[in-house]
This record gives sequence, C-alpha cells and structure tokens, in this order.
Amino acid sequence: MKLIFQDPTFSFELLRTLSYAPYGGADIGECLATGYRIEEGDFESWYAEWYKTAERVHAQAAESLARGKRISARESFLRASNYYRTAEFFLHGNPDDPRMLQTWKKSRSTFHQAIPLMDWPVEQVEIPYEGTSLSGYFYRVDDAPRPTLIIHGGYDSTGEELYFGGAAAALQRGYNCLTFEGPGQGATIRLQRIPFRHDWENVITPVVDYLHTRPEVDKRRIALMGISLGGFLAPRAAAYEHRLAACIANDGLFTFQFGEMAPRGAHVDFNEPATLESFIQELMANNTGVRWAVDNGRFTFQAKTFPELIEKTLPFTLEGVANKIKCPMLVCEAEADHFFAGQPMKLYEALTCPKTFMLFTAEDGGEEHCQFGALLLFNQRVFEWLDDVMDGLSSPKQ
Repeated sequence: MKLIFQDPTFSFELLRTLSYAPYGGADIGECLATGYRIEEGDFESWYAEWYKTAERVHAQAAESLARGKRISARESFLRASNYYRTAEFFLHGNPDDPRMLQTWKKSRSTFHQAIPLMDWPVEQVEIPYEGTSLSGYFYRVDDAPRPTLIIHGGYDSTGEELYFGGAAAALQRGYNCLTFEGPGQGATIRLQRIPFRHDWENVITPVVDYLHTRPEVDKRRIALMGISLGGFLAPRAAAYEHRLAACIANDGLFTFQFGEMAPRGAHVDFNEPATLESFIQELMANNTGVRWAVDNGRFTFQAKTFPELIEKTLPFTLEGVANKIKCPMLVCEAEADHFFAGQPMKLYEALTCPKTFMLFTAEDGGEEHCQFGALLLFNQRVFEWLDDVMDGLSSPKQ
C-alpha cells in the first residue's frame, strides 16, 4: 500500500497518522495536504510540514475553547496531539535536538487539554515502578467493576497515541482501559532516560498491582495488549504474570534482534565493530527505514554504537519463554507487514496455551503493520475475540 510517497517508511507513517481519523486523531484532508507538501525521504521536510499543520490545528483548538465550543476544541486538540507526535517522529537521530522534546511535550500538552473535554472520565496516573513511576492514563466507563484492558505500545509509540490506537475502542465496548509508557517509551525514555528492557514482566506486574487497587476494575478480567514491539513485550510479560485473563500480540513477534538486520547475501563481519559500523552507516544513508530504526534504537536502548545496539537486543527472544504463557493468547498478523514478516507464526507455533491466530489481508485493507488503515476492522475482530474470553469468566467478589 503506497500513500502519496514511494518511500515505504514515509508512506507507512502517513498511513499511521491518517488511520486515527475514526477515533478523532486525524482529518483526511489535513493529512493528505500535509503529505503532498513533504519532500520525499527528507526528515527535515517531514518535521517542518507536520509541525506547521499541528500548530495550525492547535490554534483552532485554542480559539474554539475560548469560545466555549467543547466538542470543536476537543477534536482539534486531539488532532494536534497526533500531528505533533508525527512531526517529532524522525528527530531521534540527535537526542540533543531541542525540537524533539519541545514537540513531544506539545503532543502531550494538547492531549491533556482534550482530557477534561472528553465524554468519559480520564485520569492521568503515575504507576509505582522500581523507585520511580510510569506515566499513564486510566479511562473508565463508570464506577462499576468492569473488565479492563491494559495497552502499551512498542518501539516508538506514545501514551497519547494509545488513546487512538485502542483505548477509545475499548471504552466504546464497555471496557475500562489503562495505557502507560514503559522503559524505552514516551516520557520514560525522554524525561527519565530509562531504556528498554526485555524482561517486561517486571514492568507489567507493577501495572497489574496498580489495577488491583482500583475499585472500578474486575480483577479477574484484566487483559493485556501490546502493539508492534509490544507484540514481543506483552507475551513475554504474560509468560510470568499469570493474573492476566488474556493477552493480545498486535502483531505477534518472536524475536527482536538488530543482529538480524543485515540483508541476505551481505558479507559483513559482525565481530569487527569498525566494519560493522561502516556497513550500517551505508545502509542508513540509502534507506530511510534503516536510518530511522537505528536512530530510534540508539535513542530508546541508550546504545552509542550499532554493535552495542546488537548486544542490547540479544535477550529479545521468546525462545524457551512462549510455552510458559497460560492465559488465552491472540496473535495477529498483517499480511504484508514490512517490519516483522513471518514473526507472528513463529510466536503462534511456540505457544502451548489456548491460542488464536488472526490474519489481516490486503483484500480487507489490513495488510500493513499493526493493521494501520483498517483499525475499525481490527477492533471489531479483536474485541469480539476478547468479549468471548471475558464472557467465559465469572465476575468475582471485589
């Protein structure tokens, strides 16, 4: 699927931003008009044009708010938040670039301005975690104990994006939702400089502990969904945190190791750091996807060199781990996933728990990574699966 750009990375990220339109995160014309102004493959052009659009929509939100137009203000704040996120996306090659933090903060602050204008109660929460805390949002339908879905992102998502990526759909279907940013993500990497870790159970267990303090949560019906790299992190957590009633890998991921990045047929000595660094720099110069992936990896894993990034991602495998999962597991796959082709089936085959494999195809428009472009279809199918799992559990005494 190509959208405006021939460059697959630019096309995909435009599709990702546009995909949030059904949940208030984008307007189609705004996204297309912005895309047409961007110079193909140019990270600076991408930033400048998306930032310009975000600023314009942000100003519209402020004007509507000043006039007491709650719905208009909310809609514009939400779109501005998503557009600021998109503008910041390719800036991670220089973590000291002041625009990165400034633009991310605007994405966050515009979302915060939308919160009191929403139709559901939304709380900004801090989840205790290893002497510090993880920032999150708790969305609730009402005060009654309800099934609750935890959602976290992956390699590059933010907590604000997760509203469009799952929380809104959960609320529509009667689920409470807790979204949060773990190590390597959002505020945790940008403000606290805490990098990714592979043993995600040490992240999810405090999150489940937190939910057990909330009277609005049906404690036997807590599910977890991980998106993108979260398709590795969530199953890893479910293998050791057995209070989860279900786990969703969107999309499934069995290994995430930068040592697998070399193209087939490439002759490079991975034991020679200088040669390897030269090899990856050449790849980055000729491929925007590789450039972004390595830039973001160095940022989120706090790796100074590519060999160090390879070393830090070595533990990211579910070999010998997937078979420890006990709860029902849903593994999703996008037919034309250009990031993790073949990985969902590897995960699915390694599972010994009750399991379901869910394929999204080009015919239904859901073939791109994490089904961007078909989120309404994705949520329809996934939540119907989750409803069936949850309906099989009786509500306990709180």
